Formats: sequence, structure tokens, C-alpha cells
Amino acid sequence: MKLTVLGSTGSIGTQALDVARERGWAVGAMAAGRNLDLLEAQVREFRPEVVSVAAEAFAEARSRLAGVRVVADPSEVAARPADVVVNAMSGLPGLAPTRAALEAGRAVALATKEAMVTAADLIWEAAARGGGRLVPVDSEHTGVYQCLTGEHLGDVAELILTASGGPFRDGPADLSRVTPEQALKHPSWSMGPKITVDSATLMNKGLEVMECASLYGLPLSQVGVVIHPQSVVHAAVRFRDGSLKGQFGPTDMRLAIAYAIDAAPTGMSRPGDVRGARRGPEVAGHLGWPLRGSWEFREPDAARFPALGLAYRAGEAGGLLPAALNAADEVAVPAFLAGQIGFMEIPRLIERVLDETPQGTLTWETLVQTEAWASARARELVAAGVRG
Repeated sequence: MKLTVLGSTGSIGTQALDVARERGWAVGAMAAGRNLDLLEAQVREFRPEVVSVAAEAFAEARSRLAGVRVVADPSEVAARPADVVVNAMSGLPGLAPTRAALEAGRAVALATKEAMVTAADLIWEAAARGGGRLVPVDSEHTGVYQCLTGEHLGDVAELILTASGGPFRDGPADLSRVTPEQALKHPSWSMGPKITVDSATLMNKGLEVMECASLYGLPLSQVGVVIHPQSVVHAAVRFRDGSLKGQFGPTDMRLAIAYAIDAAPTGMSRPGDVRGARRGPEVAGHLGWPLRGSWEFREPDAARFPALGLAYRAGEAGGLLPAALNAADEVAVPAFLAGQIGFMEIPRLIERVLDETPQGTLTWETLVQTEAWASARARELVAAGVRG
């Protein structure tokens, strides 16, 4: 197996390299941002042929990374021949490389949820044009994928995503005064700061709901969320005959990453085209994982976590609203982490942006325009002070 890893220095990217190391897979190309110290160590170990870095780090990278070709465009890296392209680039910058990989006919293990959230129809069109395939990397979405293997999509009544509930699932009742330090203490998963705060607001789960509907071709009304503090059950499928099928396991993203890479070469070329995978060897240390303890499930608190409802609103409206929602969140979360707005002002800011988003047809051009407009409007609201 030969991989390309986009976002190699981030949380998912480093864990993908862990899996590659354990399996003995080659890594022919990488894309990173500005963390040249870590990238340099990765290049020494995996010896890729080409890497891309952020434009501002390009000159330094060329001087430090001897023996490897350095480019500035991750889409160039994504389109290179590889058995699987792991796209772990966070945020909107991951869209163009996803498109490039699919149009080049690559198999993509997709951790960039923004691709399916903001541009699902365009992404599927790119796969159809180039013959590319994709499998999601998120533990919830690979859980759904595994539950659907061997089933008929027409028999599905509901896809169910679980959420830990984040650090504030049990309080305080008033979230207006919680701090960034408190929001970054996720009870189950070790992740980057942006996704950790999104988990605290439940926006991340809202984005996953939108992604899930786009991946499997079902309406949002057939994608539900339950709070599951133990984070053992990652996803479930309820069938029309009343039966339930679940996927559960340890809270180790390497399991989901390994499955997605194994499945990607025969993955989805259109929504719901689930084919399953022949599983590889064990990801270190989990064969003895104990099946014990109590599992709890509860409804999300829509009043305390309004971001979840905003995601359903944007997803149901479609068009340009998902792009506006995502772009506004990309501004709101860093503003909260910088102390510029409060925790509950994150969803208020996003709601204001959604209320003002112009209508239009989704194309690659209008997507870029909407992202730019929503980001600028969100920054204006941060500077002016968010009002409900």
C-alpha cells in the first residue's frame, strides 16, 4: 500500500502515519502547513517523494527538506498516483485537494468533513468525472459504513450518530461564562483545539449530521443524534423492521483511520455505495479491550447547545447556507479561543450570518464567494460585538 497523507502534521494525519508505520505502508507524498519541525522528522522517517507546505513556509522548507521536492499547492500532491489519499486537512482548505484527488481517480479516506458539509453535490460530481472513490474517516461515519455493509439502504429508517456531549454535558446550566480552557478539556477524545471547541458546542455533531446525510444519500430527518458519555458506541443504524445494528469499540481514532484506508480502494463513488472492506491486521493493543460497564444514552439539550439545531437548519435549507454556517464557525471558534467573544456567542454569531446569507445556486465559484462573504461578515460581528 502506498499512501498520500494530506495534513500530515495534524491530529488525524499523525495518527494515519502511526497506522502506516504499524502496517509497513509506504508514504509517497505529504501535505503539511507550517510545522516544519514535525514535518522534517516525518520526511526523515517516511522518505516521501514530494511534500507541500504553506506558502509562508515554502522558502524555509526548501532549505530544510533536502532530497524531497517541495511544492506550495496541496492539490498537486493530492492528484499524484497513490493507492489511498488520506485527506486530514482541516477546514475549508481541504476542499480543493479533495476535488483534485477524486478527479484524478484516487481513492480518498476523507477526514475533511467540510467537503461533504459545504460541497457534497460538487464532490460527488468530481468523483463521477474522475472515477475516484471515498470512505469517511470519522469514527461515527466509518461506524455507519460498517453497519450498512451488506444491507439495503432502502431498509434504513434512521442513521444514529453518538456524541460524548463534550465537557459541558452535565453542566453548568449557564454556559455564558465558560472559558476556553474548560472548553478544551474533552472527556473522551484527544483532538485539535478547533474540533474540541466544536464538540463542546455540539457544532461538530451538527456538521457530522450534515456530512452523514450527504454521504449516504438520506434526508436529514433520517439522521439522529444521541448523547452517549461513555463514547463506546460510535454509530448505529435503525432498520424499518425495528431492528438496530451498532458499531462500538475503544476511543482510538487509529481504528477508524485503518478501516477507512482498507476500505477506500473499493469505496463509494456515489451516495450510499457501501461495499465494506477486508480488514487488515490489529491496530496495536485492542484485542483485549474489555466489553464491560454501563452504557448511557440521552437526548441532546437543544436549549443549551443551539449550534446543533443551526446545523440541521442549514442542512435542510441546502444551497449556500452550509458553506456560510461552516465559514462563520471557522471565525467564531478562534474568536472564542482568543477571548474576543463568549462561548454562547459562537452560535449567536453563526445564526446572524445564516439569517443574512444570500440565496443562490451552489457551484465551485459561488461556494468560494459565500465562504469569503460569511467569513468577512463573521469578523465584522466579532469586531462590533455579537448581538442576539
